[in-house]
Amino acid sequence: MSEAQARRDFALEVVLRLRRAGFQALWAGGCVRDLLLGLVPVDYDVATDATPEQVMLSLPFRAITVGISFGVVRIRHPRMHGIEVEVATFRSDSAYVDGRRPAAVVFSSPELDAVRRDFTINGMFMDPESNQVIDYVGGLDDLRNQVLRAIGDPAERFREDKLRLLRAIRFAARFNLEIEPNTLQSLRAMAGEVVVVAPERIAQELRRMLVHVNRAQAMNIALEVGLIAAILPPLVEMRGLFQGKPVQPEGDLWDHTMLVLRLLPVRPSFTLAFAALVHDVGKPFTRANHHGRTSFHSHDQVGSRIADRLCRNLRLSNVERERITWLVAFHQYLGEAKKLREAKLKRVLAQPGIDELLALHRADALASTGDTEQVDYCAYYLENQPAGPINPPPLLTGHDLVRHGLEPGAHFAVILETIREAQLEGRVQSKREVLDWVDRYMATGSWLDEESG
Repeated sequence: MSEAQARRDFALEVVLRLRRAGFQALWAGGCVRDLLLGLVPVDYDVATDATPEQVMLSLPFRAITVGISFGVVRIRHPRMHGIEVEVATFRSDSAYVDGRRPAAVVFSSPELDAVRRDFTINGMFMDPESNQVIDYVGGLDDLRNQVLRAIGDPAERFREDKLRLLRAIRFAARFNLEIEPNTLQSLRAMAGEVVVVAPERIAQELRRMLVHVNRAQAMNIALEVGLIAAILPPLVEMRGLFQGKPVQPEGDLWDHTMLVLRLLPVRPSFTLAFAALVHDVGKPFTRANHHGRTSFHSHDQVGSRIADRLCRNLRLSNVERERITWLVAFHQYLGEAKKLREAKLKRVLAQPGIDELLALHRADALASTGDTEQVDYCAYYLENQPAGPINPPPLLTGHDLVRHGLEPGAHFAVILETIREAQLEGRVQSKREVLDWVDRYMATGSWLDEESG
């Protein structure tokens, strides 16, 4: 049985057991929307009139009670790791005092539970036994008409939870929906208020948008309504900066960036997609004119520093931040790969993120000149390794130098760097050979290959 089928079967079993215990139980929210669109739900939510305590008494499965104060418990599959069903009691929310969560909840009915939800396409229920859709908010019509509409007053929905401002963008882009005019008006008016949301929650929404195939569509909507200005302000400077690139002679830097996003692999990692979004963020801040020609010297290094700040603001992990800033800093490095010394080429090709860097290089090249010769060369080099292993163990370490009788000092770094470069270029093959080099260097101040070259 597939994992998707196991999720569905478990969600059905939860509903049936609650019904046998005398309670109402329905599938709710995103899983209903996905099923109506012919998609396979990632997870299933169940809504019921049973209280959390009654849910746990009715189901012989392990329950996670982290959200119990809001009427929510997560029920774990007894045998399959990672499969859970979220069970929530029908509820009405009291006032949202901080733009993130209600001060309290009141258990209620399906109708009242539906109208407290965010968008009509997420406000429907389904009876999994009969497949009947129960729609109190007009979600079916909006789904048919490809419209994203807030339930009730859009401004009130957004005031309740400011993360909904970003969720609106994600749903509109993911499902190719047109945002209903009143919802769009409130979205534009309130976009700046998203900053009250925890950075981690903002990052999670960005993560979901950027790894989806419609990532460029999401970013375009986010720019249009003012959300980019609120959460990634340096990116706004890309609009209106024209570069005259052969692939997009009339496009500005934002258009180029969106094309790079579209040209990424279908399912990129978040670090690759975020790096693609910010790879040229340094250009507006390094723009200069010399004799009528525009240049962006060091925009990769400036952009890397800006990317670092954005990653910290979003509270990304150190691993993600370091990978993203490295990708931005090196996004041009392989643009003339064939001209690089072999040691320099090998060092970058040996990096753990090289697959992401090559994907970024390829998308950037396709969006700029359409010429992928340099990145194709790197891919060929990686596959064939014409000069031996790309990242062999060093022939010499500092401990080796000490054992050879040298006093530790600043000269160690010079020796080890020179030996490593010679090793990567295939000019030395063994530890005995490099120790002979070291002896010559210490005696004369020059390397053996300097005399012959």
